[in-house]
Amino acid sequence: MSLSTAMASLMATFDRYAAVEGKKDTLTKLELKNLVENEMPCLIQKAKNSDGLEKLMKDLDRNKDSEVTIEEFLTFVCSLTCVCYKYK
Repeated sequence: MSLSTAMASLMATFDRYAAVEGKKDTLTKLELKNLVENEMPCLIQKAKNSDGLEKLMKDLDRNKDSEVTIEEFLTFVCSLTCVCYKYK
């Protein structure tokens, strides 16, 4: 997979989940939950309780508007990638 294909996949995934409710260019808490559960199930398995998702939403939502923008989401994905790379 090329880097440009990976980038397009990230954008398409964000858009698919963001389109479900609310604004089409941000993720609500429910949309983020569904994205993480479906696309990153290993994160949910590690978070044994629902407080984990609440903390994730707060950490991602840097401007505190209760929505996650593409910039906030991609910052999270890049940070997670760095951690995974370090421990590969």
